[in-house]
Amino acid sequence: MVTETTIELLIRPAIAFGLILGLYELFLVHADENFRGSHWFSHGLHAVIFCIASVFITMNTGYFLSVSGLDKMGIPFISNYAMVNLAVVLILAIKIYGTSAVVKGASGRGMHEKWYHVLIIAGLVYAAPFIYQYLEPFLPPIITG
Repeated sequence: MVTETTIELLIRPAIAFGLILGLYELFLVHADENFRGSHWFSHGLHAVIFCIASVFITMNTGYFLSVSGLDKMGIPFISNYAMVNLAVVLILAIKIYGTSAVVKGASGRGMHEKWYHVLIIAGLVYAAPFIYQYLEPFLPPIITG
């Protein structure tokens, strides 16, 4: 179970969920930026790595806060499980939207990924610990460890 008081480090589930969300983001980038060639792949591949890292952080926030003792210090925003995860998700959303602007369209401007795609990915990354909590009994041991 993943909660604010999780005392175990979740590595394989975080990588598995991050990989799934990263690949989903890769396909959204391809659909939104609608151009040919492998250029979309190089622009979208980093999204997979960044999603894995973001999911790893959100799934292990409780562990790191408890190990570091920050959860007991009462520091606003830093000691709060939800606020730390929200900050990670906001950084992810800004990065995804900003990176999609790098690709130039026909008018010379960035092609930006659709906002609702960015919000879907950010919401799923934020919800990953809670989704894992309910899916854990049904997942194979190779993922749950």
